Amino acid sequence: MEAPLSDPHHPGHAPATAPDPDGVWLGLDLGTQSARCAAVDGTGGVLATAARPLAGRRDGNRHEQDPEEWWQALAAACREALTGLDPRRIRGLAIDGTSGTILLADAHGTPLTPGLMYDDGRAADRATAVNTAGAAVWQELGYRSMQPSWALPKLVALLADGPEPPPGARLLHQVDLITWRLAGHQVAGDASHALKTGYHLVEERWPDEVMRQLGVPLGLLPEVVRPGTVLGTVCAPAAAATGIPEGTPLVAGMTDGCAAQIGAGALAPGAWNSVLGTTLVLKGTSPHLVRDPAGVVYCHRGPDDTWLPGGASSSGAGVLTRHFPGEDLDALTTRAAALDPDAADAVAYPLVSTGGERFPFRAPDAEPFLLGRPATRAEEFHAHLLGVACLERLCFDYLDHLGAPVDGPLTLTGGGARNAYWCQLRADVLGRPVRLPEQAEGAVGMAVLAATADGTRLADAAAAMVRIDREIRPDPLRTARHLTVYLRFVDELTRRGWLGRTVADHARRRAAP
Repeated sequence: MEAPLSDPHHPGHAPATAPDPDGVWLGLDLGTQSARCAAVDGTGGVLATAARPLAGRRDGNRHEQDPEEWWQALAAACREALTGLDPRRIRGLAIDGTSGTILLADAHGTPLTPGLMYDDGRAADRATAVNTAGAAVWQELGYRSMQPSWALPKLVALLADGPEPPPGARLLHQVDLITWRLAGHQVAGDASHALKTGYHLVEERWPDEVMRQLGVPLGLLPEVVRPGTVLGTVCAPAAAATGIPEGTPLVAGMTDGCAAQIGAGALAPGAWNSVLGTTLVLKGTSPHLVRDPAGVVYCHRGPDDTWLPGGASSSGAGVLTRHFPGEDLDALTTRAAALDPDAADAVAYPLVSTGGERFPFRAPDAEPFLLGRPATRAEEFHAHLLGVACLERLCFDYLDHLGAPVDGPLTLTGGGARNAYWCQLRADVLGRPVRLPEQAEGAVGMAVLAATADGTRLADAAAAMVRIDREIRPDPLRTARHLTVYLRFVDELTRRGWLGRTVADHARRRAAP
């Protein structure tokens, strides 16, 4: 395997201070449903975007995609996005993919297996062995244990249940297949995608003894470098297939959650991006590794010696489509926003998953509940909006309890951020200002990361390329009123035995005047 061309974050590399305003960087995003390409200039202007759909196959707890489709869809999206752009302006690209998605490939990069997706659950019976063998390492890395859908249990299952891989076979994370095709040969993987395969982020190596105990051949595993490292350049065949100029630098990327965080610009110590989609996902920046004894928060290692802690809830905006199917959510929002404050103090626990809660507490037996007696559909709807906001506040209280810095700028992204009233409600419950970026999609985040190829610090690239649309400030009177509801919400979670008393007491102290 060819070594990375350079690590711009290594001491002695002369960094640039900001991206060239006239340069163009490409962000490639492999999501669950589509492959996207975004072309972004050095001021954050999105010059072009294009996407192609991806299909998946679900069978029980199995979820697969065709790896060849990833390449074909990305190539087509790139060709469309780059039509009409001056190729001389393109300075680099980076790619994100879904976290924990893997496949096996032969020595030439041809897939031997389907892509096992981020939520594929076939390895449930392998998780115990993985967590026994790696207990000390997972504890040191702060996440304590691996979930069955993580990459390493799935790799162990592939090796145990499938045919023996041929000589020269390689484990590839989702983006590794694409970087191989772009460079024309295998290049290093990035530490962000390697996290769920057990890569030791502190020592920056594979834990050899753990892998040997699990029967994983060390030669199967890719070389790994930090995100932002220049891996190689685009080869002539890939240029013909994608329209990306030959010789364009290829920069090691990150997972989709980290890409969205970069796209939101949440990169200063204590800064956080709160993504409200079907579920709620928080990603932040810390100068130190955040360790969680409960294992619900884990850290990626970012460029510039930062750590990116985060957690993914099983609650979120998906509760609205479940409880209000087919209804006009905009009309319900308007009616909820007009409620008298005395009629808007009911609160719902907005659990979406049937498998319990995973953040800010772990409770496999958790189930939705409603506190209060809403008299109208609008009041019931408001109770669910308020419940998401209360859960979000509890997430930050939990992160603060772990010692993660949480007092920096907060951005809101995801589908829920398009609801203006909900954003204001969340700001009021949190009691802190929130910012809404113009563009926070993963492809934009990867374009920002690609702009660090010349040594520009990621925070500086984001400062130049991430545009904030507006800031929403909390109403102190509403914050005080909502705190009463929030504490009732915390009390109920504690009474049901899902939320530990130590965390609940910490939340109460933070809510005190």
